[in-house]
Amino acid sequence: MSIIVVENLSKTYPVAIKKPGLKGTLTHFFRRTYREIKAVQNVSFQIQPGEVVGFLGANGAGKTTTLKMLTGLIHPSGGEVRVADYVPFRRQPQFLQKTSLVMGQKQQLLWDLPALDSLRINAAVYSISDRVFKQRLTELAEMLDVADKLHQPVRKLSLGERMKAELLAALLHHPQVLFLDEPTLGLDVNAQVAVRKFLQEYNQRYGATILLTSHYMADITALCDRVLLIHQGQLIYDGLLDGLLDRFAPYRQVRIELAQTLTPAELANFGEIESIEGQEVRFLVPREKLTITISRILAQLQIHDLSVSDPPIEEIIGRLFQTGKAS
Repeated sequence: MSIIVVENLSKTYPVAIKKPGLKGTLTHFFRRTYREIKAVQNVSFQIQPGEVVGFLGANGAGKTTTLKMLTGLIHPSGGEVRVADYVPFRRQPQFLQKTSLVMGQKQQLLWDLPALDSLRINAAVYSISDRVFKQRLTELAEMLDVADKLHQPVRKLSLGERMKAELLAALLHHPQVLFLDEPTLGLDVNAQVAVRKFLQEYNQRYGATILLTSHYMADITALCDRVLLIHQGQLIYDGLLDGLLDRFAPYRQVRIELAQTLTPAELANFGEIESIEGQEVRFLVPREKLTITISRILAQLQIHDLSVSDPPIEEIIGRLFQTGKAS
């Protein structure tokens, strides 16, 4: 049985239109006109318990709006959504006990107090007993490697340490469903790796369902087998991450190291030139033409090395964000 069910979910915002000048200001004050912005349009998907699903889209595509509807922060304009058998916007206490939201650009910890004090407040909010609180605190702090940082004021923690403390606070009540919006935003490489490792371990240990948005493709490739792609408020792909290559990248990347430098004009007939750096050239070649193109390269060019690979996943996603095409 699905733990998250979304059917034809939509969100429309009315935005006031104001014309320039004094007349426009007065008209805007006394008689406003509006236009509608469709942030999310008829999005449908289901997520099974224990799944870790990536939710991808360009800025303004509707990711955060969708997450806010799934967590009950905003009311949908249309459609239905159920999370852990609850309707999110009703904000029932039982629903809040089963879910949690972490936003990389927001914080819930009190800035001037030690993180431990904020954690005690969270424990009281969720009616967690002292015994269970100490047990969970010890376990999560050990997993996150922040046990020695919790007595320091939050403002004195590094960005990576604060993010770990935020995750600890969000997971103290052991939610069944965890919504993550850019959890590694702004973190250095080591901190990103630590957060990914923790989330992977937490999912495996507790079977928590995770819906993750991120602009760092390393987060997605490390944690998610399945991805949802949203473009201009519409869901354009729901499937395996590996399936993106077959469906949205009908080409391969061919890298050659030439014996001598050639001009772009001399190389143009072998495929779409992606880059030329000295004697190293990268082409994009349609999959169906790969064999014959490699044969021509070997026959007509003097090369030291040749390799064939799929384009980087972030490049595929980037092209999808630009075009919005699902075919």
